[in-house]
Amino acid sequence: MEQLLEDLKQAMRDKDALRLSVIRMVKGDVDKIRIDQKCEITDTIFYGVVEKQLKMREDALEQFTNAGREDLMEQTKKEIQILKTYLPEQLEEQDVINIIEEAFEKIKPETIRDMGKVMGYVTPLIKGRFDMKKASSLIQQKLNTK
Repeated sequence: MEQLLEDLKQAMRDKDALRLSVIRMVKGDVDKIRIDQKCEITDTIFYGVVEKQLKMREDALEQFTNAGREDLMEQTKKEIQILKTYLPEQLEEQDVINIIEEAFEKIKPETIRDMGKVMGYVTPLIKGRFDMKKASSLIQQKLNTK
């Protein structure tokens, strides 16, 4: 969050309208959560906000691509690059598979009903560093092969 505020000031100084716009959207969402939930902003909350903004832009990029809107595609790609700078280093799929294996060894799930327990173990370790939908599907695949 501190880095975001510094980048906000720098974007104002540089008159970088696109970066300023993206940073203000993230800051607005973070402030809304802080006010609504009356809580301090943790890294987990901050990364969640950035991931949500990133997902929205990725969905929009897909729609712009399908519609052939080159002008909007370029702007959205730049916004995605800006947002990615605020996320921690992303995990490789093999690293996540190793974490899932570790969870299976500790929890010993037997059916798909144990999915929540496995997700509860895995989520804090990978949130903000790997796509949670993909992680969920990896866990489901592993549960289905048991």
